[in-house]
Formats: sequence, C-alpha cells, structure tokens
Amino acid sequence: MSQGLSLSARREITKQSAAEYARAAKKDKGRILNDLVAVTGWSRANARRALSTALKRTTPVRKAKRKPRPRTYGYDTLTALIRVWRLAGTPSGKYLAATMGLWLPKLETLGELRNVRFSPEIRDQLMAVSGATIDRLLKPTRAGMAPKGLSATKAGSELRSAIAVRRAGQEHEQVPGFIEADLVAHCGPALVGEFARTLTATDVFTGWTENVAIRNSAYKWILAAMETVAERLPFPLTGLDTDYADLHVMPTFSYRSCSAG
Repeated sequence: MSQGLSLSARREITKQSAAEYARAAKKDKGRILNDLVAVTGWSRANARRALSTALKRTTPVRKAKRKPRPRTYGYDTLTALIRVWRLAGTPSGKYLAATMGLWLPKLETLGELRNVRFSPEIRDQLMAVSGATIDRLLKPTRAGMAPKGLSATKAGSELRSAIAVRRAGQEHEQVPGFIEADLVAHCGPALVGEFARTLTATDVFTGWTENVAIRNSAYKWILAAMETVAERLPFPLTGLDTDYADLHVMPTFSYRSCSAG
C-alpha cells in the first residue's frame, strides 16, 4: 500500500495518527505503529520518530528564509563603471565587458578616472564583471538618461466647442485627401526659447506623408506650410485632422474634424 505515496502524503497520514498515538495505551500504541509501518513502508524506528516529530510540531513547516547575498560591487565600483561606460560611448554591457581591458588602461593614463575613487580592487572588479551584470548595474542610469517626450500643444475649449471631435475607433474615410497633421518640436529636453518645428501631414487612406520645416509655431509659418503641403499632394486636400488650435481658422481648406489635445 506504501507504493506510490509521496513524502507529503506520508507526513499527512503520520500527522493524523499522532494524536491517537499520544492518547493510546501501550498495547494500542503498538497497533497504531504497525498500521503506520504497513501504510508508509517505513521501519518501526522511522515511524516512531515521525510520530514524535508530528506531536512536537504545532505550526506548519516553513521554508527557511534565505539571507540576501552581500553586494559584490559597491558604490565606488558602480561610480567608476558609470564613468567608464559614458566615456566609452554608452555601449551595451556585453560590448563594454569585452573591451574593458582596452578602456581602463587608456582612461587611467589620460587621467579620466581622477574624479572617482579608483583602486586596484575596483580595477580587478571592473575587469571581471560580466556583460549581464553591467547591464543590471547600469539599468537605473540608462533609465534616467532616456529622453522624455514633451507636448508643445494644449487643449482649447473654444476649439472643442467649434469643431466636432473624431473619437478613437471611428472609421476613417476610404478615399484620399483627408489629412492628419501635427507639429514636431525640435526643442531638446526643454520648451525654452525659439526652436524649429516640422509640420508632418499624412493622408489617412494612402499613408502619403509630407514634411515641411518651419521656423516656429507662428500662424504665418503654419499657413505657408499647409499651402506647401496642399501643392505637393497628388490629390486634392479635402479634410484635415489636427491638434493645433490655429489650424481651424484657415479658410483655404474644408475641415471634417479636429482632435483637441
């Protein structure tokens, strides 16, 4: 009967028999022990130890908590790694690990590591670090360097009340001539000062796209750019979707909708 029983099943059977075993007389203890041996396949000594253990345990068995491993690479090593990574052109961890033996001697000779705590121990760690570990250590630094998109437009209540808004999921026109246009600001990480923009106009049906560079977002430049787009298109411009508030007042075109945002 013991064939096919898992260890957890044997322990459960032992747990059920333990209370009865503790209350039983000496003669009955022998019977309970014999039954447990027959069911589990254990020896009498092993079954007796299992019953004693089950009686002592009052709470479920818990897995031992593993102590976290101490950090191999400290703050000084991370600072030096970031310095080398940036001077190397921010390569992948795999590439930097493969070329670390070339970078470290040159950067030390040129004095590029003077601003960080650099010791023979840190040099040895940088020489031994793997590409996967480099990527893991540099993950927060990479995330902080990622460019964040900026919106150069804002919703206008006057525009929303004057023009119907196309909703997501609504079907687009199945003929050429209905354009979606937007301005891309070439401002870098901040909307400060004057900077060039690109008016991008895309036909919804065909995917035909025209790009026109403009000096800034002044009305006259946008109007001139839209006229340039209309001249370049191989079909008449009959409708315009845009998120820029000034475009709806241009008299040259017929607008079907405008998405404010």
